[in-house]
Amino acid sequence: MQLRPRSIRARDTIVAAVIAVLVFGVSAAGVDVAVRTTVQADLLQRTQADARRVSGGLRDGTLPTPIPDTRGDVVLQVVEPGGRVRNANPPATDGPPVSTLWPSSNMRVRDYTECRGAWPDRDCRVIEAIRVSTEPGSPVVYAATPLPAYLCNGLLEALLALGVLALAALAAWVTWRVVGRTLGPVEAIRAQLAEISATDLSRRVPQPPGEDEIAQLARTANATLDRLEKAVARQRQFASDASHELRTPITGLRANLEDAAMHPGDNDLPAVVASALRDTDRLESIVTDLLLLARIGTGGTVAHEPVDLSALAAAELSRRSSVHEVVTRLPRDVTVSGVRMQLVRLLGNLLDNAERYADSRITVEAGRTGAWAFLTVADDGPGIPPSDRERVFERFTRLDTARSRGAGGTGLGLAIAREIAHAHCGTLTIAAAGTGAHLTLRLPLAPLPDRP
Repeated sequence: MQLRPRSIRARDTIVAAVIAVLVFGVSAAGVDVAVRTTVQADLLQRTQADARRVSGGLRDGTLPTPIPDTRGDVVLQVVEPGGRVRNANPPATDGPPVSTLWPSSNMRVRDYTECRGAWPDRDCRVIEAIRVSTEPGSPVVYAATPLPAYLCNGLLEALLALGVLALAALAAWVTWRVVGRTLGPVEAIRAQLAEISATDLSRRVPQPPGEDEIAQLARTANATLDRLEKAVARQRQFASDASHELRTPITGLRANLEDAAMHPGDNDLPAVVASALRDTDRLESIVTDLLLLARIGTGGTVAHEPVDLSALAAAELSRRSSVHEVVTRLPRDVTVSGVRMQLVRLLGNLLDNAERYADSRITVEAGRTGAWAFLTVADDGPGIPPSDRERVFERFTRLDTARSRGAGGTGLGLAIAREIAHAHCGTLTIAAAGTGAHLTLRLPLAPLPDRP
């Protein structure tokens, strides 16, 4: 059985009610003790005064019979050792002794509270008993004042308990209303989020005014929805572009094969095979790039190792042949921590891009700036307009300039390069420097090895 309430509002209300009962209960107990102590102390003081007045009159022989009744609520008696009432005030002239407690010669004065009967008819009195002398036959003076009924029958405790319950109920009601009002915007956010689906990500949750936690939650939720909407839009655009890029070589391959099958005698078989292989190579390149992007995007753990960017660039350039002049500035010990094969792919994509669009010269430069290493690949081609310097890193992006993808490639090279840079906690940007395109990779330098 589930005992814990599912609602935060209900849980907070129960906690507030329990705390209120404890706090008000302790306060009520203190009030009860204070009232009893104050009332009993006042009654005892008056009772003692009456008892001493009677005892003094008895000792000096001036006590009249019956004893004068100065207060209507007090019982005054002079009792012999045998229990006979010798003298009393009018309310107790013919009554029995008010108490059976007999003070000893060693303790001549006793004050106490004595109760008789059962609830709710219980009767309690504050009694002062004074032994007139230490002689064996000395009489005892009793003065008894009744306690108020609310101190005898539990009425005070009942009223205090009702007050505690009423205050606890009030605290619970206030907590229920306040928490409900506080959580109202949260419920509105939850309801709105529940209605948002993948087909309509344009809706946003209501954002309350202010800077409290709920307003921050709403802003965070809306910011997350913004990113999600953009991510889904990019995913849909990417799927559309990928399907288009894959459809082109597939369509060409199918057309060539169907034509060769329908007219076997009119086609040059080696040319058909060569065309089919080119389309297959392009398909393979696109699929390989898509798989690489997917692997990089998963963020899985890959073993990193120290990689010298200068040595990496020198090795990559040594295995390539270029129709352009290649200028290098590669100092030693530009070491970063990364996945070597991914960094090789990044550099290869940058060199492919420069080779495709350079007019006559490609520049490759590495170096260190503070805690960062950089690697720049520049060409002297037509360059990239400032408005397109971020778009070129999007997947399957085409520029309506001389740098449009017309010389091969899958349209994913720079997108892959930037994903690899981000996976290595770095950046890949296009600098506005002179003519041509200057692509600069920045990665954190690897920490220096500990010296023995």
